[in-house]
Amino acid sequence: MSGAATRPAFITGGSSGIGLELARQLAARGHPVAVFARDPGRLRRAVEILPELSTYECDVGDAPAVEAAVGRAIAELGPPGWAIANAGVAEPGLFLEQPAVTHETHMRVNYMGALHFARACAPAMPDGARLVFVSSGAAFFGIYGYGAYAPSKFALRGLAEVLRVELAPRGISVTLAYPPDTETPMLAAEARTKSEATRKITAGGGVWQPADVARLILKRAERGRFAVAPGAQMTALLWLHSLLAPALRRWQAGIVRRSGR
Repeated sequence: MSGAATRPAFITGGSSGIGLELARQLAARGHPVAVFARDPGRLRRAVEILPELSTYECDVGDAPAVEAAVGRAIAELGPPGWAIANAGVAEPGLFLEQPAVTHETHMRVNYMGALHFARACAPAMPDGARLVFVSSGAAFFGIYGYGAYAPSKFALRGLAEVLRVELAPRGISVTLAYPPDTETPMLAAEARTKSEATRKITAGGGVWQPADVARLILKRAERGRFAVAPGAQMTALLWLHSLLAPALRRWQAGIVRRSGR
């Protein structure tokens, strides 16, 4: 058995949302699936939904904990043919109004968490394996009200770009996904704290279902695609974000003025 063929799939943030749907679809294809998350209650609920899951409790921001959890998974299931860094946090808020610890938390989970996971998995991944990072449309341009979240996703994009070239000689493909708003617990939590201006700015792309996003990520990753941008809006941003950035800044400024914030 080589490559990603029916080798194990390791997924952080796999206890809910897009991560759980990725786990469901990979399990349906015959892959043993290990999910990593810090909330034991969510892990238990994930197993109730997918009894075949192997679960590992760890905080992705804690490098030794990630290394230990991934090591246990490799010992029990074997080296991963898929490693998907999906864990993340998103707390909308203005840059000057959020404390430094909020910015640090976003970088610790969204960026360092993915980095720790990649460092733990990559040495054991075989030729033909796939490493996937789940980023966000917020990695394309600065969005009003995402002062802590967007920079962490920009950083993740940079990491994926580097690993794309560094891991290629080992036969490991790297994919970076930019999901649009997706109906997940995280999106529901964001909605409770978004400002009116941020709500209007982010409302245009509609809301996707986790199953559709997961299906597209897996399909494109299997084809060796680096970037996955579901939907017309994300695709346009993928290819044209540098050209569109000035117009998008002016558009956001107008919304902020009209919203009074």
